[in-house]
Parts: sequence; structure tokens; C-alpha cells
Amino acid sequence: MARSLKLGISPCPNDTYIFGPLLQERIDLCPYAFQSRLADVQELNEAACAHQLDVAKISMAAYPRIHDAYRLLSCGGALGRGCGPLLVANRPLPIADLAFGPIAVPGRLTTACMLLQAHGGFHGPIQVMRYDTIMPAVAHGQVQAGVIIHEGRFTYPEHGLHLVVDLGAWWEEATGLPIPLGGIVARRSLGWGFAAWMEDKIRASLDYARENEAEIWPFIQEHAQEMQGQTIREHINTFVNDFSRDMGQDGWSAVEAVFERAGDKL
Repeated sequence: MARSLKLGISPCPNDTYIFGPLLQERIDLCPYAFQSRLADVQELNEAACAHQLDVAKISMAAYPRIHDAYRLLSCGGALGRGCGPLLVANRPLPIADLAFGPIAVPGRLTTACMLLQAHGGFHGPIQVMRYDTIMPAVAHGQVQAGVIIHEGRFTYPEHGLHLVVDLGAWWEEATGLPIPLGGIVARRSLGWGFAAWMEDKIRASLDYARENEAEIWPFIQEHAQEMQGQTIREHINTFVNDFSRDMGQDGWSAVEAVFERAGDKL
């Protein structure tokens, strides 16, 4: 009888693309079976902090908080260049005008929040909002600025918003490293053998998705929260890349840099 494990990922197209074949059982998972939970990344961060999941997608900034209980896997995450969070406002503003005002973020444990704090130019209060409510809130003046993630980097002009600073580009310039947005973790108690098995299955799922995209596209669209097809495609092209299959030395160095910065905030 298969051992049941709890797997949590976000409904974002990069996650459903990578994990779609696995969740649809197009990959042999014996001797395990997964109960899947698709949720906002801040909800996944909190679930991992509460040790509710066996395998989970988390914000990389949350990893220092849980690394004693979870092992970071080398694949399946979200790393890259030119794909970081953006700080936007409803009118053109210099950074100095936002230095002490409230700024919306998609969760205190998110990499987006860590980058805002690490930047050094913003000292005002943080207002936590669900990621998909930030752009409308900024557009309607409910908050003066917000850090947007996911598909927001492609669609913010449609909301009449203006870029204040690309926090991912700032990170890349400051560190010379790719931006480690999120990663896949597995319970340490499951052992090294399970971690290696899970990495093999994630890579097999990604390979299947690339070779059989038409088969998994309905699953991606089902969870894409009314995203248009072109936005889904841009999302996948941006966040599914060579780092998705193997973080490599640059990726692990970026994780170490997160520990240096996020660890100071814990």
C-alpha cells in the first residue's frame, strides 16, 4: 500500500507546469502517493512553519526559519534573472517619496518582503496583503505602493501602475547572483533517500511537461486564476528555466546570500 504524503505548491503556472504530470500521476510515484494542496505561497510558508506538509513550495526567504526541519531540494523551485518582485505605485514616484510610507507586501515571510527590507531605501510600515489584491489596492489608492510578484510583473501597466524599483534587478546588481524566489523543501525526517527520490520525480515531471505540454495545459489553465493564455505563457517562460532542473552553484550561492539577509530578520 502506498504511503501517503502531503505536497503543497502554488497554483501559479510555473508550479503547475513542473508538478502537473506528477500530480496527474503521469509519473510513477511508487511507493508513495501525494495529497496535494494548492495555495498562495504565504499560506504554504505558514503551513511549512507549522510542519503541516511533507513536501512544499516555499518562499526562499522563509527557508532559514524552517531549515532544521526541512531539506531544500536542488530542483523544482523558482530562481532566475530578470524575474524578481517589482515595487509599483499608482503614479511615477522616486524612491525617496516612499521611504517612510506604508508599503503592501504579499506576506512577511516572502522573498518579496525580504528584498524590500534588504534594499535599505524603505523604512515605513509593512502592510501584508494577499498577492493578487495588491495591484487593485495600489491602483485605487488604498495603499501608496506595493510589491508585486508572479504575473504582476507582466500585467501591472494594465492597472495604470508605475514601476518604482525592480527589486530583482537590484538584488542581481548587489550580489551578482540570480534571484532565489522560491524553493522546494522536503521533511528531513524522511531521509536523504527520499530527498533524492523526490528530486528524480520532479525532474521526470518537468521533462514530461516539456515533451507533452498539450496534455498538461488544461491542468495549468484550470488553476491559473483567470490568467490569459499569453500571460500564462510569459509566466512559464520566465519562471521555468535551467534552474528549475538544477539550481547549480549559482543557485546555492544565492540561497546562502538569502540566509545572510533573511537570517538577520528572524
